[in-house]
Amino acid sequence: MRLLLALVLFLLPAAAMGHELRPAIVTLSLGDGAQLFVDVNLEAELAGIGGNHDDTDTAPEAAIYDGYRAMPPDQLVQLVRQSGFDLTELAQVEVDGVVASFEVDNITVPREDNLELPRQSVVSLSGVLPDGETGRLIWNGQVEVIIRIDDAAGEAIHQEFLLSMSASQPFDLAGAAPQSLASVVSSYIVIGFEHIIPKGWDHILFVVGLFLLAARAGPLIWQITAFTLAHTVTLALATLDVISLPAAIVEPLIALSITYVCVENVLTNRMTPWRPVVVFLFGLLHGLGFAGVLGEVGLSTQHFVASLIAFNVGVELGQLAVITICFLAVGIWFRNRTWYRQVIVIPASVVIGLVGLWWFIERTVLA
Repeated sequence: MRLLLALVLFLLPAAAMGHELRPAIVTLSLGDGAQLFVDVNLEAELAGIGGNHDDTDTAPEAAIYDGYRAMPPDQLVQLVRQSGFDLTELAQVEVDGVVASFEVDNITVPREDNLELPRQSVVSLSGVLPDGETGRLIWNGQVEVIIRIDDAAGEAIHQEFLLSMSASQPFDLAGAAPQSLASVVSSYIVIGFEHIIPKGWDHILFVVGLFLLAARAGPLIWQITAFTLAHTVTLALATLDVISLPAAIVEPLIALSITYVCVENVLTNRMTPWRPVVVFLFGLLHGLGFAGVLGEVGLSTQHFVASLIAFNVGVELGQLAVITICFLAVGIWFRNRTWYRQVIVIPASVVIGLVGLWWFIERTVLA
């Protein structure tokens, strides 16, 4: 029972996804001048909540964050302008060792009346870069960030994933030396992995649900293969704009997929013949969810296929890490015990299924 209690306590934080912290996205657009677009959770930055918290509710500054989140957009903008919080220091551009000067043009805070949902604001800045050939982007924000450097034609010459308080690799401002294939691949693998661990709680719980009914390699491989093939197909098709579904439809259905898998775990003690087919269909939905992330980040224009594959590899590595953790935590130790199903599989499936059901309600009725 202690093991079960530990598992439940581990899963319960996933239910508090309303204040999830997402990575920021910074785009530097080069041309006659230079423009910076910083897509960031301003409330978290103002409160000083870093990326070491997956959810703002777990941070000591949670009450401060909630106060900022309750503010209407115009009031939050006014607070930012009057607080002395220097938005020009969030993302800085360094050219041959000289920091460029930028000014804030606009702060756009979306109206989101459901206070349980985070909101990403966009800060637009403009400036003139010093003369030089090599640039670096310095990120001083509290959360992780995905950066994109576009040349004057709007083509990406550099993309990278950065931790908080860090700087990018050097990039050629003239675009004469585009980002290497190896750099693109490594960056997108990290982005894909991060979308599963630690940010992708809905995908994590779905994979855990698959594991619970099949804690042996054979049946689990069938399910994971079906899931992988499905989300690879829809990820590619959605990225190529062949298919598209709004997040308002995809996200609730992903939540229901978690609940369905867990209900089946409770009702049967073996993998049914139709289970891989059902998992494949749900994998199509999860692929559309992955595509939403890539839609925000964008793909490398020069290495489009490589960046798409690398993102998918990162996702798979994240899923394999989840499965490995499950095997090490309970699978290899207890799967052959007579009480395994009653003490581990059924209670854990009930908890995860209820979390999925709550997310469905949160994403539909409470949205």
